[in-house]
Amino acid sequence: MQSLPLFHRIAGQPVVVLGHGEAAAAKRRLVQRAGGVVVDDLAEGIDTGARLAFIAHDDDMAARADAIRARGAGLLVNVTDRPELCDFTVPSLVDRDPVLIAVGTGGASAGLAKALRLRLERLLPQGLGGLALALHAAREAVRARWPSPGERRRALDAALEQGGPLDPLAEAPAYAVERWLGGAAAGLSGRFVIALRSDDPDDLTLREARLLGQADAVIAGPDVPQAVLARARADAVRLPPGAPVPDQGIVIDLTRA
Repeated sequence: MQSLPLFHRIAGQPVVVLGHGEAAAAKRRLVQRAGGVVVDDLAEGIDTGARLAFIAHDDDMAARADAIRARGAGLLVNVTDRPELCDFTVPSLVDRDPVLIAVGTGGASAGLAKALRLRLERLLPQGLGGLALALHAAREAVRARWPSPGERRRALDAALEQGGPLDPLAEAPAYAVERWLGGAAAGLSGRFVIALRSDDPDDLTLREARLLGQADAVIAGPDVPQAVLARARADAVRLPPGAPVPDQGIVIDLTRA
């Protein structure tokens, strides 16, 4: 990855937006949509504790000068249409509040990010945010049902996978989470061998990719490509061949075919 994707909370916070025209207006709308307070003056923004600055000047020299001033004052800077001057870029957003999906290209092509966002808009049901809120409300009940963090994660993985009772791409009824809690079973557990057919992670089957994404531990020797390991759950324990493995959870053994 060339960038670290983060969600920055700005509700009630000052955010500097410099410039005129539609590009600057779009940044002001974006800041306000996230609850931020737009500040049109850099000095005022510095005095009020702003941490972010959007710069949208048509003039390249003015944009560079303001970017240097803002960065020198400790602000993170975004300069419209000038990715080489940016500390952060602005993704294209799919909003299913509180679910937020950001599609970014690191400034390479805003058009591509928009096209992907529009495709995702058609795929994701409008009730996705309601599912997130229902899961949030049920946190204590889920903890009571599965006291172990690993058990909770595996049960949720099973419920949220394709065709599961809480499949996020299906329009679930309002009572879906309550119904699931009433009859949910424990998630998948065990040791699974994935014999790699190539170094290309796209050659993984859907089942293999799903297992890697849900793994509690991954056994991999030095010959396993990093591109494949990158598909594993980020928190999964990495183990060398022959190391002791956990007694519970999903353990993936990556080998060569």
